[in-house]
Amino acid sequence: MAVDTLRWTGKTLELLDQRALPQKIEYLTCRTAAETARAIREMVVRGAPAIGCAAAFGVALESTHAADLEAAFEVLAQSRPTAVNLFWALARMRRALTRGGASALEHEALAIYQEDLAVNRAIGAHGAELVPDRARIMTHCNAGALATAGHGTALGVVRSARDQGKRISVVANETRPYLQGARLTAWEMVQERIPVTLVTDNMAGFLMSRGEVDLLIVGADRIAANGDVANKIGTYTLAVLAQRHGLPFYVAAPLSTFDPAIAQGASIPIEERPPSEVTGFGGSRWAPDGVAVRNPAFDITPAELVTGLITEVGVLRAPSRKDIAALLSRASGGT
Repeated sequence: MAVDTLRWTGKTLELLDQRALPQKIEYLTCRTAAETARAIREMVVRGAPAIGCAAAFGVALESTHAADLEAAFEVLAQSRPTAVNLFWALARMRRALTRGGASALEHEALAIYQEDLAVNRAIGAHGAELVPDRARIMTHCNAGALATAGHGTALGVVRSARDQGKRISVVANETRPYLQGARLTAWEMVQERIPVTLVTDNMAGFLMSRGEVDLLIVGADRIAANGDVANKIGTYTLAVLAQRHGLPFYVAAPLSTFDPAIAQGASIPIEERPPSEVTGFGGSRWAPDGVAVRNPAFDITPAELVTGLITEVGVLRAPSRKDIAALLSRASGGT
């Protein structure tokens, strides 16, 4: 990518304002944890791994002026409830504070950022092996460089497949109501010169029925202990359609997105966002005043609909509670 999602200066955190894309490239400067939390909540930065990185830097910002670090942890934890990477990153920062004091926080935030880059490259390498030459890959929302420290998870697989010389193309669902597919995924692919076709969400089944999709790859915001996946609203619909048409449905996510404390998807908290995202966009309104609105930001895809989970340590096919527990145990050095 020609631009960075996050830029750390040592005293400020600069976030690519994804609300302005693709029309403008603008950066928002955060100087406190509260400003960082507001940027996360208001979708300046989004995508589970990127949110985790931003939260870590938000804590580090407070350490530069001896502020109330406990308040920093609290305000960041309240910014968005579904993406577990946020809480994973805050837990790491708290452990760093306990071990090394406030002076250790910047180093830990930078480590989280650099590790995310390496993890995404590894996810891409493992996932690319699943992608045949000339594959037409459908994706949903944005799980690319914009949603991470760089390279991406689902789009990281696309990039890695392209880098292997495979002639692939992307079908990007627009991803209502916030249009992350239309505004962000399509923009990333155009920047990378990877062929991309934008479609509305309700065209997905038609394209699958016509044999115009070969596989689906999406990201995740949280994965329960049994393999149920929380991802952007509309993902569950795609997984059902993929099963109906015999298409592989892959989820690309780092191990930090797994939440073994959540037994199943029904227990994952689902964020409800403002009605204004559904009733209009960009200052325009198309719904009548007084209409009731639901705006859940995520849905749950049952594990049985997932062909495989693509992680930095390999691909877990037909994920089960037992296999996920074993995977996390191995990754943490357990037996």
